[in-house]
This record gives sequence, structure tokens and C-alpha cells, in this order.
Amino acid sequence: MIVVVIAATLAALALITQAGVLVLNRMHSAAGKIIGVAGARIHVVDIGPRDSDVPPVVMIHGASSNLETMRLPVGDMLAKNRRVILIDRPGHGWSSRDRLSDSTPSVQARMIEEALGKLGVTGAVLVVHSWAGSLGSLMALNYPQRVAGLVMLAPVAYPWPGGVGAYNKVVTTPVIGPLLAYTITLPLGLALVRPGTRSVFLPQAMPLDYVRAAAIALVLRPREFLANARDLVMLKAAVAGQAPRYAAIKVPTVVIHGDADETVSLDIHSRPFAAAVPGANLIVLPGVGHMVQNAVPGLVVREIEQMAAAPQRLVGRPEPTGEHQRPMRQLP
Repeated sequence: MIVVVIAATLAALALITQAGVLVLNRMHSAAGKIIGVAGARIHVVDIGPRDSDVPPVVMIHGASSNLETMRLPVGDMLAKNRRVILIDRPGHGWSSRDRLSDSTPSVQARMIEEALGKLGVTGAVLVVHSWAGSLGSLMALNYPQRVAGLVMLAPVAYPWPGGVGAYNKVVTTPVIGPLLAYTITLPLGLALVRPGTRSVFLPQAMPLDYVRAAAIALVLRPREFLANARDLVMLKAAVAGQAPRYAAIKVPTVVIHGDADETVSLDIHSRPFAAAVPGANLIVLPGVGHMVQNAVPGLVVREIEQMAAAPQRLVGRPEPTGEHQRPMRQLP
């Protein structure tokens, strides 16, 4: 009888999950086009004027999110004056990947590079946030023809003490992980997604209606939830392997990070990264948390615009890494 009850409960949860997936897909349908690459199908939203004389901006989101977190508000602000290409990482949003194991920054960088090639994009300003910091640094190293400048927002760049949450490891366990993802993850996650997202913004407030506007709940869909967990579990080893290469980055680089960020440590990631990359410029924002693109969108847009206007300005710059402390009263 116990076995029957458990099986019936799991079946009911599986049906609820599938119904929830249908609702989420209808609420947050794909807004762009799909580009087929080796091992994945990449969802791209291409906005703003097409001016061949102005470098485009390519924006890539972090973990537990999708391209809307880069569109709101910075992507939309930039698109008033230039072409902006927003990308769902493989396995996230409306991008898919053939193998869940294709979770490392190097594999995803290769997929995104191929998609940019099919779009004819070269010499773009690459803007990356959080998890995608690991991917952005590899893009600059491995595909410099695609990257004219690199803007890193609260990036992950180095291994850190501890892990990424026990539940992520559980979800990547064979049999158990898929069982959880296709039964309880979505019903339970819908109750937790708002407070969980709010915590990432601290100490700033989360914008009103952000969870709906940024389609955050899409990450609760089983296949995306499994992909996201694997991305996180594999990240620490990946950045440990690529970190010794950072000194070879040649493109102009700006790193923006808040000193109140409790999701990605300024001292573990951005400070050593900016010190390792020749000519990199580190901007530290006092009192700002992890979502710097929402906390100080005007500053982020200005840095991206300056990079796009003169991406060569930092190449070969002889002075050491600069760190700029900006008091909160000066922040937009």
C-alpha cells in the first residue's frame, strides 16, 4: 500500500509538473530566433539599430536565469543606440543542448561562438554576468576575432571555498535527479522562486514584477533545472583549469563588482581577475550586491558605451590595473 501511495503521488506530481511547463511556456514564449550549432540550438534576440560602423553588444546571462535578465534594463537601454544581441546560454531559456553534460564554459563558449559566426558578428563588446564571467573570459582567449572588448559584471573567475548548494549535487545524481526534477521541483520551486530571486538582489530591493518580467520561473522546467544544476556543479573545476590563462587576455577589459555581493565574492573573483588581465579596469561599487546591472544601470551602460566607442583605448596600456571606488551618492 505504501508503494502504491508513493507511486500515485509521484505520478500526480509529474502530471502537475507537465501542466506547469505548458503554462510557463505559454507565458514566456520565445522572443527571438533559433540558430542551430553543433550540439545545441541557440535562442538569440537581436534588437537595436543595425549600423555597421558601431560595434554590436553581445550580452550573456548567468545561472538560474535567461536572456531577459540582461535585457532588463541594460539591454533595452543600449538598444536605443546600437545593435544588442541577447543570448540564452545552451540549456537555458529557449536554447537547448543535446547533452546535459555539455555544461562547461569552454563547450558553451564554442557553441555561442558558432552562433555568432552564423550571425556574421565580429568585434563585439561582450557583456557577461556572474556564471557567464567564466564563459566571457574564455571567449576573449579562444575567439578574439569575435570580441573587441569585455565587460564583466560580478563575474565568476576562480575556484571558491565550499560548493554550490547540496541540492544541485543531488539533482545531478543519476535516477534521483531526474526523478526530483520531473516531479517536485516545479511545484516546490514556484513557492520559492520569488524569495530566492529577491535574495540575489540584496542589499538592493528586487524590482517590482521582476520574476514575471524576467521569466525567472523558466528555470523550474525539468530539463532546464537539470542543465542549470550541472552547470553549477561543474563550474568550480572549470575555472580552476582556465584561471592560469587570464594573463593572456588581450582585449580591453572592464570589471564591475559590488562590495556587498554575497553571491559571488569580489575578493575571490574580480580583484584577482583584474590584477591578472593586462590593463584591466576594476570598478568597485560600495554597498552594491550581485545584480549590478539593475542596481546601477546607468553606470553599466556608460562603461559599455565607452568600450564600444573606443575599444582600443586599453590595449597595451602601460599602467597597472586601476581600481575605482565610487561613493554611493555618485551612483545613478
